[in-house]
This record gives sequence, C-alpha cells and structure tokens, in this order.
Amino acid sequence: MAADPLDEYIDAVGKALALPVEEAWRPEIRANLAVSLKLARLVDEFVLPDEAEPASVFTA
Repeated sequence: MAADPLDEYIDAVGKALALPVEEAWRPEIRANLAVSLKLARLVDEFVLPDEAEPASVFTA
C-alpha cells in the first residue's frame, strides 16, 4: 500500500523546518492541509479576464 502523499509532505516539511511532528498531531495536520489544498484549488480554478488589474494598496 502506498503512503498518503500528505503524510509524505508532512514528513518532508517537518524535516526541512526541523520541526518535530508527534504522531498524535498527524490527523489534525492532515485535515488542515486537505482544507488548505481544497481552497487553493478553488482559487486556482477561478479564471480572471485579461483586463483584470490588481487592487490598489491603501496605507494609513
């Protein structure tokens, strides 16, 4: 059985950032990543027209 890609990602990021990942945290981390990826797909699929421009930046 192949490992879950999210589990592989959690391991790789934890190692890259030198963050210990306890096994008890994995379900919550995996759930958070799944929601983040779902929202990212929605943004990625939203097609902007060619004439769209970035919003202005307002500072106080």
